Amino acid sequence: MDANSILAELGIAKLADGGDMDVASPITGAVIGRVKTHGEKDVDAALARARTAFAQWRDVPAPRRGELVRLLGNRLREKKDALGRLVSLEAGKILQEGLGEVQEMIDICDFAVGLSRQLYGLTIASERPGHRMAESWHPVGVCTVISAFNFPVAVWSWNAALALVCGNAVVWKPSEKTPLTALAVDRIMQDAIAEFGSAPAGLTSLIIGGREAGAQLVADPRSDIVSATGSTAMGRAVGVEVARRFGRSILELGGNNAGIVSKSADPELALRGILFSAVGTAGQRCTSLRRLFVHESVYDDTVARLKTFYAKVPIGNPLEKGTLMGPLIDAQAFSRMQQALQQAKDEGGTVTGGERVEVKGCEQGFYVRPALVEMPAQTPVVLTETFAPILYVLRYSDFDDAIAANNAASHGLSSCAFTNDLREAERFLSAAGSDCGIANVNIGPSGAEIGGAFGGEKETGGGRESGSDAWKGYMRRATNTVNYSSELPLAQGIDFSIG
Repeated sequence: MDANSILAELGIAKLADGGDMDVASPITGAVIGRVKTHGEKDVDAALARARTAFAQWRDVPAPRRGELVRLLGNRLREKKDALGRLVSLEAGKILQEGLGEVQEMIDICDFAVGLSRQLYGLTIASERPGHRMAESWHPVGVCTVISAFNFPVAVWSWNAALALVCGNAVVWKPSEKTPLTALAVDRIMQDAIAEFGSAPAGLTSLIIGGREAGAQLVADPRSDIVSATGSTAMGRAVGVEVARRFGRSILELGGNNAGIVSKSADPELALRGILFSAVGTAGQRCTSLRRLFVHESVYDDTVARLKTFYAKVPIGNPLEKGTLMGPLIDAQAFSRMQQALQQAKDEGGTVTGGERVEVKGCEQGFYVRPALVEMPAQTPVVLTETFAPILYVLRYSDFDDAIAANNAASHGLSSCAFTNDLREAERFLSAAGSDCGIANVNIGPSGAEIGGAFGGEKETGGGRESGSDAWKGYMRRATNTVNYSSELPLAQGIDFSIG
């Protein structure tokens, strides 16, 4: 299927033609659409509609709100193939990853539908006789979602599915690099709303634009929750601005993720886990494996086999069968990768790979050989996240030193250890082990399931999206006390009687 056929099947051919912003595919560099951007008045109107919609939506019973998300999931199932292809076309992912991203959307819809009947509070023992204490949870208002190019649709669904069943309205500002997938998802969402039949107008909105539109959404107090996914620099600006007005932010930012290969590791398992985590999505996942600490006793064999695998990675058009690595998103990403590799050389590293690869019919795309870089130590470049397929490899002799090296990065998103030593595995997962929000044993750091809360610590932002109890981030908590007695005892035994 070509771009026009995909856009037509998703019902957005007209929306992708005649606008003021060109959309190029990283696969070939060709323009595949021209979309209309939204200005200041559009952003203001979307927030106004969302606030009005929220006032109605919060009174809809949560299981009924879940029915809307169920309809969304059904429509995503119907459009999975076309939407997955559009994700690949616009973001450069291989088709299996594009389809997997849409499946992730379907899965979170299923999760959220079940959650709509499980928004539990607590009953709390009161120290006062004849009193009952409890916690209740209520929707906050408008959830503004700002998403990045590398997961152009899944991140919206993580937030929107939960926000909607919790009773909030949703405004979405996708990356300006991937607006077509956002238009397609918005069309699917509006079709689900039409089938639902009783959702208020403006419950979900889409804003297409650049930094200005995002900054306006972040600064506006009607954005009660701002869930932002992107770079640490972006998150630092968003977090400060939202905090300035005492709003709430959910930040899921960068990750300089590490893995440890112990002397007891299963070598075949480790190599497969490393390859997908480091090379998948051309190293453009926030959970991509970027640092690898290998025990000195297995270092030489591990590195030699990794070099063999790296040389065999099928690089090419991500829509073609057999391709395992597509292009970088654009020329800027390629330039940053080359700068990082040169810095690594200057800091004593030995680089294998990293060169540009020509793909027939895709000469304007930025395809590269994944880079394996042997480093003498964790130099500044190693401790800097570069959004590209670069894997820095270092030796270690003591497992505790490897954990300390894992934790030396300023980010704290994801991590892993390959080991068959129970003590090492448990130490890695303990309070004294990995300081990341995600810590895995015998799988890579990349490819999280929707059932667990997703996010990390330090410069990753501290936010959590998707599963577990991440729903609480989209609600406000109220502590309630009911006196069903005829007396008025005070807490802490205070006596405030008169006469």
